[in-house]
Amino acid sequence: MNRHRSLISGLFAALLFGGAAQAQTSPPANLALAREILSELIAINTVHDHGTLPAAEAIRTRLLAAGFAPADVTLLTIPGHPTQGQVIARLRAKATKAKPVLWISHLDVVEAKREDWTLEPFALTEKDGWLYGRGVQDMKGEIAALLAALIRLKQDGFVPDRDMIFAFTSDEESGDANGVDWLLKTQRPLVDAGLVLNSDGGGGSLRGGQRLSYGVQTSEKIYVTFQLETTNKGGHSSVPEPENAIYRLARGLTRIEALVFPVVTTPTTRGFFAESAKRESGQTAADMLAVSREPPDLAAAARLSAAPARNARLRTTCVATGLSGGHAENALPQRARAVIQCRMIPTDSEAAVRARLVEALADPDIAVSVTSPAAPARDSPYDAALMTRLTKVVQDMWPGVSVAPHMDLGATDSLFTRAAGIPSYAVGAIWSDADDNRAHGRDERISTTAFAEAVEFDFRLIKSVATSR
Repeated sequence: MNRHRSLISGLFAALLFGGAAQAQTSPPANLALAREILSELIAINTVHDHGTLPAAEAIRTRLLAAGFAPADVTLLTIPGHPTQGQVIARLRAKATKAKPVLWISHLDVVEAKREDWTLEPFALTEKDGWLYGRGVQDMKGEIAALLAALIRLKQDGFVPDRDMIFAFTSDEESGDANGVDWLLKTQRPLVDAGLVLNSDGGGGSLRGGQRLSYGVQTSEKIYVTFQLETTNKGGHSSVPEPENAIYRLARGLTRIEALVFPVVTTPTTRGFFAESAKRESGQTAADMLAVSREPPDLAAAARLSAAPARNARLRTTCVATGLSGGHAENALPQRARAVIQCRMIPTDSEAAVRARLVEALADPDIAVSVTSPAAPARDSPYDAALMTRLTKVVQDMWPGVSVAPHMDLGATDSLFTRAAGIPSYAVGAIWSDADDNRAHGRDERISTTAFAEAVEFDFRLIKSVATSR
């Protein structure tokens, strides 16, 4: 049987007989196109060392074939980085003074080694209702759904009330050629917008097959990386000295392990906990309501902090992620280093976090330096019109699902658009299992049902946001 038809049949069966029977999907031809795009993108290795240019070229080819004018599909590489491609498409509006909407998506993926996977990472594999491959979740599945929806709108003759810009970019995961940052700094007229939507964040969360809620990312934690370093004159390992660079650093790391930052809430996290309380019961529900108020109840916050993910939403966190030391097995160490990765609440600052690390270390002989500086970006403001449109699309697709503001614990390219002064909201289309997040991990996967729903969700959301009525 034709592989596309097999997929579509499986998707419709899942929707008719599975737990997502209320959701709707796109026409079969559009689903087949989305699946074809996803297969093509997964097969293109876009880790940093390979670059994103081939994927950007593939997307440009598809958009031109769908009827976009060459002037409306721009392919660019970053000077000094010839393999890092960006493609920017514009769905043009009627005459309007409204600023465009910019959708951002990154083409690069993290490394995946064949020996670590049970399947080939750079080939799309369908198995038991799942689609496997590096990037299916982060974020080529989102891109395939978005592109298929965009192509459907173009071929339907849809004309938005304001321009819709779609940027597919490089180096979100790693490297020094971040496409969104570069476009904003050097090609601003090409991507200038009044609103940014990002498919790489937010979205729906499932547990045990049950839909929990749909989160709109209005903020994200800010990352900053520090290096701790101790040095020593060293010597021969046969004559141990009382001063040892590795031992000194180890004692400091033990103190960092015990460091707990104060509880800080923001409008986004207060809204998140207030909404989350509706899905909990007993002490947990009461504690969530208690931290959703100002000032937050610290006893309630302490109880919630027993769960790592809740703890991370309540405060800045720092954790050791790297360690090195010594230069020879028969020599006393002359140097030892540790990497400390911090994720700051958006209202925190690099200077304040560094000061707390220095205070906790309580050792002037442990040098603290910044290796990856923070790029601060405040929460995006509550957008009532956007939330109304988004909530309608979500609840038309999945009746009864609540929509709430959300602070991502990781980092996305919204960091750059917020810093550039453009209100930015992440609105992922593919629902994920809260207890089985495989992004960046082995055997990354998404469900066939979730992918089918995403294609229709993006179609409806683009159309809703693009219409002034």
